[in-house]
Order: sequence, then C-alpha cells, then structure tokens
Amino acid sequence: MRRLGAFIAVVAVLVVLLLLWQTLRRRSADAVSTAGSDRTTGDLAFVSIGTGAVTGVYYQVGGAIMKLVNAKQAEYSLNVTFKATEGSVYNIDAVLNGDLDFGVVQSDRQYQAYNGLSEWAERGMQMELRAVCSFYPEAVTLVAGADTDIRALENLKGKRVGIGDPESGLRGNALDVLSTFGMDWQTDIQAQGMEILQSIKALQDGQIDAFFYTVGHPAVVITEATSGTRKARFVPITGMDNLIRTSPYYAAAKIPVKLYPKVENTEDVPTIGVMTTLVTSTRVPDQVVYCIAKEIFQSLPEFKAMHPAFADMVPQEMVRHGLSAPLHVGAQRYFREAGLLTD
Repeated sequence: MRRLGAFIAVVAVLVVLLLLWQTLRRRSADAVSTAGSDRTTGDLAFVSIGTGAVTGVYYQVGGAIMKLVNAKQAEYSLNVTFKATEGSVYNIDAVLNGDLDFGVVQSDRQYQAYNGLSEWAERGMQMELRAVCSFYPEAVTLVAGADTDIRALENLKGKRVGIGDPESGLRGNALDVLSTFGMDWQTDIQAQGMEILQSIKALQDGQIDAFFYTVGHPAVVITEATSGTRKARFVPITGMDNLIRTSPYYAAAKIPVKLYPKVENTEDVPTIGVMTTLVTSTRVPDQVVYCIAKEIFQSLPEFKAMHPAFADMVPQEMVRHGLSAPLHVGAQRYFREAGLLTD
C-alpha cells in the first residue's frame, strides 16, 4: 500500500506539471499570434522583422530599426524584434502569411511577388504585399578563387559554383545572370545550393571554384571571402543590357575594390544590382507602419551611421526607388506629412 500511495503521488505531481506546461504553452502561443492582431504586453504592441543571415547587411537593417524604434517606446508603444532568416523569398512569404510583420527583401523579389512571377507564378499576384521604403543598392557579386581560370562569366562552364539556397533572393539573381549569358545552371555548371557562410568556407577549402552573393558593399562576409589563405578575385558580370532592359528592378552597378584591400582586382568591377527594400502587408495596422516609417526617416542620420552600406541613402530616393508593390497606407501618410510625397 505504501508503494501504491507513493506511485499515486508521483502521478498526481506529473499531472499537475503537465497542466501547468499546457497553460504556459497556450499563453506563449497567444503572445505570438498572427501579424496585425492585438499582440500586446501592457501598453506595448510587438512588431517582428525578418532579415537575412547574421553576417549579412539585412541583419544590420533589422537591428538598426529595432534600436531606433525601441528607444522611443514611450512615444510609439511598439516593441520591435528582428530575426535572422533565409532571405527575401522567406521574408515575403512570412509577411504574407502573418508570421512576420515586416521583411527586408530585394527589390526584384518584391516585384516578382506582387506581380505573381518566379516563385509566386503558381499562386498568382500577391495583392496584400505592401512596400514601406528602400534603403541601399546591392551588387550581384561573383567571387572566384584566384588560382582558377575564372575571369569572366564564360569561364564558369563546368565549374563548381555556389548559387545560394532556394529561399534567398541571391538564387534568383544568379540564375538570371547565367540565363542571360546563355548558360543552363542545371547542366552547364556544377551548382551548389549553399548559404553564404557555407560558400565562403567551401571556397577557402577548395570545395567550390566560385560563388554568387548579392549584397550592399562593404560587407563583412566579402571581406572574409577575399582575405583567406586562398586568394580571391571578383569576376565582372557584363553583357546584361537585355536583362536590365526587360527587368525594371535591375541596374548597372560597380564593386569598389578599395573596400577590399586583399582582393586580387585592382580596378572597380562592373556588375548589376538591385535595391534593398522593406515590405509589409495590408494586415499590419496603419499606425504601426506609420511609426516605423517615421522613425526610420526622422532618425536617418543615426541610421546611416550604423553601417557603411547605409551612408548614401537619400530620403527622396528611398520613397520611390525599387518599390513596385503599392506603398502601405501608413507609410504614405508619413511621407506626405514629411513632404516626401506630393501626388
């Protein structure tokens, strides 16, 4: 009987612990419910931003917004958090399905999602996607081992090339470049679906010959890729006139080699680029978007000082360049108040 009593006592304790765990889990789920709902603790509403790899510049964008907005919680009643993600495609989908409130994405991916192209072709136009602003240009960057013969795009044939993971904006840029040059990524190269840190390690270890990466310069990851024991060079991306003509989100760009003192190149390298943008959805309340836009623009000098890639951002360009989805109503309201939109 004594053993039976002890057994019953243990079971009772386990039942209580199980019930407590279920209660806490329900409360946690309630606290992170879908975007645009009443996610509040006290007087603060939670706002989430999806960025990119921890070592990338997107992550710095999310950190800058969080720091600026959270410093004025008394004014905005917002608690901003940001997280590392797989990149643009993931961020757009997460914003649209309510897992994120905002996402940092490439301008080409914004265009494709809103117009129902590329990854969104089967789902059609993503009509709930909304633009907030753009930030800085990103160059499509092709890095190759200096001990290879890869000095131009045609030299990629048969080589092992990192093209980014499927949910990154980078993957689309790499495939656009290869296709425009007349290469089939599935047969003409040995494509490797790697995220950036894997690509850098694989290049340095001699496991790949080159990799693509779309980024604002200077970028820590590119410094790392060009400063290892295996020397590296930037490969020019030229012959893209038709791509620029048919794709409004692309433009000619250059990679300044002075930013990377250990790279083999001695002159700036021609390439193409897109813009970094911030998107949200129609589900996110106007006042939330208004406050985010207001703080980014009112504190632009502080924002620009947080990373070298932010240095040349111009307010008048940020409300127009690279934005293909309609501006969110909350962003429009602030831009009109600030005199940045007059139409």
